[in-house]
Amino acid sequence: MNVKAVLGVLVMACVWSAQAACPTDLGRFAANGAEVTDSKTGLVWARCSVGQVWDGSTCTGSASSHTHEQALSLAQSAIGWRLPNVKELSSIVDKGCMDPAIDSAAFPNTPSRAYWSSTPSAGNVFNAWYVIFLVASSGPAFRDGPFAVRLVRVGP
Repeated sequence: MNVKAVLGVLVMACVWSAQAACPTDLGRFAANGAEVTDSKTGLVWARCSVGQVWDGSTCTGSASSHTHEQALSLAQSAIGWRLPNVKELSSIVDKGCMDPAIDSAAFPNTPSRAYWSSTPSAGNVFNAWYVIFLVASSGPAFRDGPFAVRLVRVGP
């Protein structure tokens, strides 16, 4: 690809980003304190990343980093909560938003980082799937990667 083509793609991406509304699905998430209910999936999400604390108006502190095994153990110890699979975690990505690609009113102070899912990689036992909220992408990574965690549970 030549320089003009690359510049054209970048200009189009900037124009698209400037025109995209963020969040793109107003009213989808119903916040109730430290939890958010997704009207599309019925799932209830922890509003803050693990390591952050809901202070009544926002998520404070920093999202902690965990290996995949630590993320699974942490989710097991959180009664009623679990690590989402990659499809569930991808469902809260908002491609109309960028850096982070998520509804920031529903999920305030979400870092634009990779988050672990519970989905193992079919092709490599040393990998598991993640979702990165910088630009709304996902893929497999080595399980020892230091990624963030957001917990989920089945709604009422």
